[in-house]
Amino acid sequence: MQDPQDSLHRGLEERHINLMALGAAIGVGLFLGSASAIKMAGPAIMLSYAIGGFAIFLIMRALGEMAIHNPVAGSFSRYAQNYLGPLAGYLTGWNYWFLWLVTCMAEITAVGIYMGIWFPDVPTWIWALSALILMGSINFIAVKAYGEFEFWFALIKIVTIVLMIVASLGMIVFGFGNGGIATGISNLWSHGGFMPHGWTGVFMSMQMVMFAYLGVEMIGLTAGEAKNPKKSLARAIDSVFWRILIFYVGALFVVMSIYPWDQIGTTGSPFVMTFERMGIPAAAGIINFVVLTAALSSCNSGIFSTGRMLYNLAQQKQALPIFARVGKNGVPNAAVLLSVVMLLVGVLLNYLAPKEVFAWLTAISTFGAIWTWGVILLSQLKFRKTLDSQQIAALSYRMPLFPYGSYIALGFLAIVIGLMAWFPDTRIALMVGPGWLAFLVAVYYLMGFNKQQSESDGKPATQS
Repeated sequence: MQDPQDSLHRGLEERHINLMALGAAIGVGLFLGSASAIKMAGPAIMLSYAIGGFAIFLIMRALGEMAIHNPVAGSFSRYAQNYLGPLAGYLTGWNYWFLWLVTCMAEITAVGIYMGIWFPDVPTWIWALSALILMGSINFIAVKAYGEFEFWFALIKIVTIVLMIVASLGMIVFGFGNGGIATGISNLWSHGGFMPHGWTGVFMSMQMVMFAYLGVEMIGLTAGEAKNPKKSLARAIDSVFWRILIFYVGALFVVMSIYPWDQIGTTGSPFVMTFERMGIPAAAGIINFVVLTAALSSCNSGIFSTGRMLYNLAQQKQALPIFARVGKNGVPNAAVLLSVVMLLVGVLLNYLAPKEVFAWLTAISTFGAIWTWGVILLSQLKFRKTLDSQQIAALSYRMPLFPYGSYIALGFLAIVIGLMAWFPDTRIALMVGPGWLAFLVAVYYLMGFNKQQSESDGKPATQS
């Protein structure tokens, strides 16, 4: 049993977790990054998102099976520790911490770019620093404050997408905003076919598609602070697949039905184009506000995730003990502070580094996400082996198609890694990613972490 003073507070309600889960699956990539993905695959990008979404659904169900059975802080890092060994837990935790730092660095810079549209004379780094201070402050208050901000951030994105889908369907079916002439959906196949670049285009877009899904696994990290984890986590995870179909595939379906796919992205975000087509003069400003909240949301989630992961690593004696301390507000303050300080370095790097670096960072983040997702699946396979038939029958939440669902998802992740190695633009990730893991392994043995016994001593831990 751990000291109650160093326990996280269960301040996240079901509505927080549901909207956090929804918001995690809807990032800046959908609003702005979708244009470049469409160029690669054409209308078949919907197929890319659906295939990737099904794999994510299986991964989240595997995580949910373990998280609902044993809701602990650290989530997949702790499960890797318990079922795959201390080194796997250590690598997964520090890798995820690094992944979110990299992602947050890019998102902080994005905030500066979006604010620059309204205030072009203000240096980008000032907005980036302001965003970091604001989001860092929110994470120091209490987990409930974090949950409230994420709730409203996610709601803004959701309302925007729903309005666009509904209004676009009105244009497609009834001709609203198009002089009463229904546009129909012929644009989905009239410009080189549904799959203009063949399966090559679909495969090329897969890395960017999977980067868009980065963050959905963060739902597992809320298990240690959810008021009713078994109920709220199950509902949030169950809805992942349907959210992806509605918000990704649905949004792209209406956009590409209204506009020829080869014209999308030539004049900015496809969402801006669609709102302008409906006669909304402030479309660019509205979408800029929405993507600004999306970037802030991602930064907010990143600080939350890195803080909780560092807290878990310290509990497992794989980070300094100070990071396992929790303040009166129920927040691991030292762990959150280190993440914020590291992101200050990110503000400096974003100021100095060329744009090409951040194109590489998305690929590096994707590699880190694939490692995390693969570990989740492998942990769940080993988790099942620790249960007897009665315990398996008593599971309240199960992985579908077990064990084939796990193998299908693992096979898919292996294909994505192979595709990243095949295409020059993403190959850098397969040098930096494994290099980072090799560095972590060296530190693991040099610091003597291999000689440390975790709090659970290899046995499943429970949250106090």
